[in-house]
Amino acid sequence: MSDVMRPIPFAQLMDWILTEHAEKGSIFGIRKVYRHEGGAEPIFAEKIETPFGPAAGPNSQLAQNIVASYVAGARFFELKTVQIMDGEELSRCVAKPCIVAEDECYNCEWSTELTVAQAQDEYIKAWWACKLLSRELGLGDADGFVFNMSVGYDLEGIKSEKVDSYIENMKDASGTGVWAECRAWTSANLNRFTHVDQAFIDSVSPHVSASVTESTLHGCPPAEIERIATYLLSEKGLNCYIKCNPTLLGYDYARARLDSLGFDYVAFDDKHFREDLQWADAVPMFRRLIELAAERGLAFGVKLTNTFPVDVTRKELPSEEMYMSGRSLYPLTITLAHRVSEEFDGKLRISYSGGADARNINELYAAGIWPITMATTVLKPGGYERFSQIAGLLAGAPRKDCVDVASVAALDASVAADHKYQKPVKPVPAHKLDWPLPLTSCFTSPCRNGCPIEQDIPAYLAAVDEGRLTDALAIVAERNALPFITGNLCPHPCGTKCMRAFYEPEGAAIRASKLAAARGGIDEVLAAIKAEGPRAVAGASAHKVAVVGGGPAGLACAFFLSRAGADVTILERKETLGGVARHIIPAFRIADADIDRDVELCLAYGTKVQTGIEVASVAELKAAGYTDVVVTCGAWAPGQVGLESGDEIDVLEFLGAAKRGEDLSYLGSDVVIVGAGNTAMDAARVAKRLPGVQNVRIVYRRTKRYMPADEEELAEALAEGVELCELLAPKAVASGVLTCDKMALGEPDESGRRSPVATGETVGVPATAVICAVGEHIEGELYAGAGVEVDRRGRPAGVATGVEGVWAAGDCRRGPARFVDAVADAQEVAKQMLGVDFSAYAAANVRAGQEDASYAAKGELRVGCEACSKGGSGCLGCATVCEACCDVCPNRANVSITVPGLAQHQVVHVDGMCNECGNCAVFCPWSGRPYKDKLTLFWSAEDMGNSENQGFLPQPDGSFLVRIGGACAAYDVDDAACGLPEEVRLTIRAVRDSYAYLLAK
Repeated sequence: MSDVMRPIPFAQLMDWILTEHAEKGSIFGIRKVYRHEGGAEPIFAEKIETPFGPAAGPNSQLAQNIVASYVAGARFFELKTVQIMDGEELSRCVAKPCIVAEDECYNCEWSTELTVAQAQDEYIKAWWACKLLSRELGLGDADGFVFNMSVGYDLEGIKSEKVDSYIENMKDASGTGVWAECRAWTSANLNRFTHVDQAFIDSVSPHVSASVTESTLHGCPPAEIERIATYLLSEKGLNCYIKCNPTLLGYDYARARLDSLGFDYVAFDDKHFREDLQWADAVPMFRRLIELAAERGLAFGVKLTNTFPVDVTRKELPSEEMYMSGRSLYPLTITLAHRVSEEFDGKLRISYSGGADARNINELYAAGIWPITMATTVLKPGGYERFSQIAGLLAGAPRKDCVDVASVAALDASVAADHKYQKPVKPVPAHKLDWPLPLTSCFTSPCRNGCPIEQDIPAYLAAVDEGRLTDALAIVAERNALPFITGNLCPHPCGTKCMRAFYEPEGAAIRASKLAAARGGIDEVLAAIKAEGPRAVAGASAHKVAVVGGGPAGLACAFFLSRAGADVTILERKETLGGVARHIIPAFRIADADIDRDVELCLAYGTKVQTGIEVASVAELKAAGYTDVVVTCGAWAPGQVGLESGDEIDVLEFLGAAKRGEDLSYLGSDVVIVGAGNTAMDAARVAKRLPGVQNVRIVYRRTKRYMPADEEELAEALAEGVELCELLAPKAVASGVLTCDKMALGEPDESGRRSPVATGETVGVPATAVICAVGEHIEGELYAGAGVEVDRRGRPAGVATGVEGVWAAGDCRRGPARFVDAVADAQEVAKQMLGVDFSAYAAANVRAGQEDASYAAKGELRVGCEACSKGGSGCLGCATVCEACCDVCPNRANVSITVPGLAQHQVVHVDGMCNECGNCAVFCPWSGRPYKDKLTLFWSAEDMGNSENQGFLPQPDGSFLVRIGGACAAYDVDDAACGLPEEVRLTIRAVRDSYAYLLAK
């Protein structure tokens, strides 16, 4: 594909805007059009209705990007930087893809990839478009927004003819060709407007920009920085900000600050800190420039901050160095804002850009920091519509003319304890599905695909949000026999795929909503089961099934099999059902009452239960008339640390004894847990609660980053005072001391995990008791007696063991695993044994006809919004409307369209608007790249020839040149028998008939 952006002619730009708004109610996909009510605040000799907008970067490089920002509520636009190197010459220097904003953002781009002249024309077209929209749609005062130039990177380049011409033309565009083009088109098309007339056209000011942000490269000498600012103030008469780098803080501070917040993996050395502008040079320079600006009657300030240069170490981008922004930059930028405001007593204007978003915008503005520009937040799902929420949050907020030093100091001080700026201890699992991106009809529920039992999550979240708890539990129970246990204890792997997690790390309230459904709907669901009975599957009644073990896996198997009509009996060695959940998991994590409700549900279809039964062999069960035996007896055989000397206590024995309330005073004062999984966390938290135990320590041979325990389990243990002893491998215990080898992390393997290597040193850890939590083993007697082959870890080949009529589920099939995995095994047993289908509610995940609800949720962080106050789940309804690639494209190159005859909206990629930044590939839930893999509309044969994308190009005769599967031919898309895949044919026809404004003019 060609990575060349093609500027859209003003006529096509306005036709697109006006037609889309008239027919769809949106503009460049922005549905949340912000209409400002109230006045505007002065800035320079101009005024702004809202004090924020896009930072110089991808969101301010093209006319449509600026228009999208404007209609979403932005009113201060820091235009993308221009410099003497431009166009194709610069584009060759920018590695692609060049943006990755999954969490903190990194980029390896810099100034505009257009020529300087093209950039100028884009900004002037945007100026006209915003003026016209302000009046026509009543979005606010036509003079209520400001364009701020950004120029770099040295004085010689800024004085060059093309950059100087740019500056002068932006100061007064009346003599430019594009100004004449915009004015002429508007005058000739007054019939397309209701509120725009010739008098308004005549009133549009040609003074596009009266301010500039000076941007310099790292290492630029202080004298050069000051010469540029002096030139811009004195000779160009421009209000001026100097963009400062976070390196002003010094290497030691920046390194310590980021390390303390969990960003210790971000790699950088002290090179830029040594070469960049120093504090001692900056302060007197700023004082001189303040004085100079005052003499000229102009404004001077600092822009805090530039992005932060760091090393590429994990193949984030195809470059050696990249520039960091977003939430990891905020702790540095706010500290620099604190120092600057303190040094200048709040009198030096601060233009802010460093991790601002809806979560902190009110506090920043209340501290007298404005204007505020953003990039990272609008590069995430929700895109430009995040600006709409921000505009609402700031509506009516009073402005301070000076920076409030005390408020900025408080913001700086609050960072250390604020989770918004802390990296999770453990790496977040990959959010992408392991499937290729479909060419068409790609909306899916990534949460469902991330769930081992493929829960109908969007369906039950919608039911919970609407208060239909009985319906919600019915949906849950279709695939999940243990809604109470999983509602309390599931580590929710679905959440790692949830699109809402790009808004807030916790994602949608999936687990909490499931538990709410269970508690609110269980009585009605049980009553319905009693009234309706089993949903018999043909042939199921011929199966008499013995389920060996009454833990979570056994209960789930019994539920699914008995619901299908099989005759099921649970045989449990203990006196009560529930297994690990009942006998091992501590009560502070799940109450017995919740386990009882799951047991009640799982027995509701008539399963019989025999407790206190120790099954000796499968053969005796077969002899008793059982056609099928499902082994679900867990993994109770103890693991071992392998100490050279001294005693260790099995973690399951310990947790069982603690739950039974036995006397555990023999443990003494110093308990050591060896292990790093969730069971180890449970053991540590239980031990911490025991009388007489003073210290609980977890000993682990790697660091917490590599622990298998879930992040929330580790966090809860640490919050309760458990001490984590990293990089220690236990050797022996004697006389109250556990001797450990001190370890170091070796080089990463292909997965990125670093193996521990002994250093030769030993360390003593106080230990009156050592509890082993390194993984339990499968008891293999039943398998051996039945002739089931197992691997070296005692696991059979699958739920179908290879022996006729013998099945396995849960920990005795997988080894120690999650409860949701046990339910997944139970599903699979029911599928393979009886042909059970679990798709009764699959269609309910798509809420056809309720797309507006999904659109309403987009761009709304769960702060200050109506849904938050109502306690909604936060579900975005991705199966109904995904469009993440459309949200996050700064250039609006991915367009969602309605296609008659197709259930889903379709995403069309517009080649001429894309520069292959790669941002859409980051957030697409599939393992694909929308800018490469979606059906592509081309604007020219040249661009189509430079691309390998599957796509189409209109032909003069009305046909379309279409490339599909590597073959290219002309097609009549009105002919259903033309040979194109039907979804492709219908999509192309819809573009022609209903979205002609997408086509090149």
